[in-house]
Amino acid sequence: MHAYAASHVLSYLHPGARVLDVGSGSGYLAAVFHHLVGPTGTVVGIEHVDELTKWSLENLRKDGLGEAVDEGKITIVTGDGREGYESGGPYDVIHVGAAAPSTPRKLIEQLASPGRMFIPVGTHIQSILHIDKDQDGKVTETQVMGVSYVPLTDLDKQKATRQWL
Repeated sequence: MHAYAASHVLSYLHPGARVLDVGSGSGYLAAVFHHLVGPTGTVVGIEHVDELTKWSLENLRKDGLGEAVDEGKITIVTGDGREGYESGGPYDVIHVGAAAPSTPRKLIEQLASPGRMFIPVGTHIQSILHIDKDQDGKVTETQVMGVSYVPLTDLDKQKATRQWL
């Protein structure tokens, strides 16, 4: 699914682009995005499980991206991804790796004009949406396909179900 997601935002991943990866997990997609935006771009991964944040940073360093981490070209933070990460935006691309029950307005606010968000939305029935913001700030949502993702939830609920193990 990572390659599929990247292919849907590829036209927004130009040199110097800013990317937010919500639910960055292992750091894999943050590394992919870093290579696609080049040395002038920035990637922020946000994960609400601190252990996953640390694991992601370890993986990035093992993958030879320690310098990019040290220079702030890749940043992995612990926080509530549903709120985004305002200080790194606006973002040309926002990738969300878990299903939100509805479209998170805070993330749309952090989307650049133009920009694209790739996000699964729904509870029992979920769909991948492209949320595009044009140069004038007009937002459109396009349903891409049906999917089944883990829910975008808060830390306590995720730890209670041990979904991050």
